[in-house]
Amino acid sequence: MNNNKVDYFLEKKLVDYLKSVEFMERKVNEIYKGNCNEFLWLLEHDNIYTAGTSAKSKDLLKPNKFKVHKTNRGGQFTYHGPGQKVAYLLINIRDAGYDIRGFINLLEDWIINSLKDIGIKAVADKDHVGIWVKKDNCKKKIASIGLRVRKGITFHGISININPNLENFNGINPCGNDHKNVTSIEENIKILNAENFNNILLKNFEIIFKKKLNPIKTLI
Repeated sequence: MNNNKVDYFLEKKLVDYLKSVEFMERKVNEIYKGNCNEFLWLLEHDNIYTAGTSAKSKDLLKPNKFKVHKTNRGGQFTYHGPGQKVAYLLINIRDAGYDIRGFINLLEDWIINSLKDIGIKAVADKDHVGIWVKKDNCKKKIASIGLRVRKGITFHGISININPNLENFNGINPCGNDHKNVTSIEENIKILNAENFNNILLKNFEIIFKKKLNPIKTLI
């Protein structure tokens, strides 16, 4: 396989969360065996709360609001749903020579640079995982990061709030933080073109990770 080429698929419909995890686990094994290229998957899920390996039960405020799924990614509780862009990255960091902290730094740069391109100033916070913007005199979270590494290959990835219903965060303390301290791209800029933002993410992925993206027509 081409070590500099990453296949990517831009999903047009909502993807069931459990099916996405099953797909990623299969794909990790194929990448490890050298049977396919690394992979980037841009998608959205239906409403769900997911509990990472560090999730605390006290942070699940409304257990009956949406389906809750325990997952093997790192991190705590998070919300996924329509209007939130999820990017799953299946990247062989062992072959690339990254440690996990270095890879997370690249993810942070990817998100920050992409938001900058649409006029949003965002920052990483050494005390809190994710990407934040200053709004209403406080920092609010606009993007989350949660990874798993198996056989030197990452899966799961990032989520960026494009224009979700932010009230859907009120059933959890996302990543242990107050659910009120969440924002979206829509809250920060007047004009939003979601398709254009997809293209910005793809462009900056190639710049940050120094990889060539190869679009595929169907998931394989």
